[in-house]
Amino acid sequence: MKLIKKITIVLFLLLSLNTFAQKEINEGMISMKITMSSDNDQINSSLAMLGDMKTTTYFKGKKSVTLLSNPMSGSTSTIIDNDKKEMLLLMDNPMMGKKYKKTPIESSEEDMKNITVKETGDTKTILGYKCKGYDVTINKNGTESKMTMYVTDKVTAPNQQNWTLNKNIKGFPLYLTVNAKQGAFNITTTMEATEIKSEKVDNSKFDMTIPEGYTEMTN
Repeated sequence: MKLIKKITIVLFLLLSLNTFAQKEINEGMISMKITMSSDNDQINSSLAMLGDMKTTTYFKGKKSVTLLSNPMSGSTSTIIDNDKKEMLLLMDNPMMGKKYKKTPIESSEEDMKNITVKETGDTKTILGYKCKGYDVTINKNGTESKMTMYVTDKVTAPNQQNWTLNKNIKGFPLYLTVNAKQGAFNITTTMEATEIKSEKVDNSKFDMTIPEGYTEMTN
């Protein structure tokens, strides 16, 4: 169970993502599937217990909310408000209970020193959108994470990757692979867009009021 809890935290931190003929959209919905694997058999067994995972992101202008629900990991909502420069994480987890974390979304110069971004020159077409490839390396607390992203500038949804890397990358990642260490082992997480819809989104989805019963998440 402790291993499942660790994997759940890694997944939440990553969530800290149809063909429109390259039409730019700034209001709608994106669905993404998530797959996770490891070089450790025990971790892979725990990952298998999580089953199929997907996120649904609703976005409008400078606001977005990403939802994930799973019987093993519970539910999580990540709300980003680029006007207020805030992110709110709401987590209802069977092992950790109801937790929230509200953080500013501006990266410091010190944070940016630990991030290396390189445009690969590769492109990938995903759901009709031509995406540019980037390799990203992040060094934090003595741990190195490597990320490959394919980004379109035709979807303007705010997300954790573009506010962290917005000095180097513009757009929304429709494909993302992260290789990170969890203890002595590696975990690879892949997220890929499976559906994009241009549709009206109600402002209530971006309400950053902390619900009753939630306590603040501590580091």
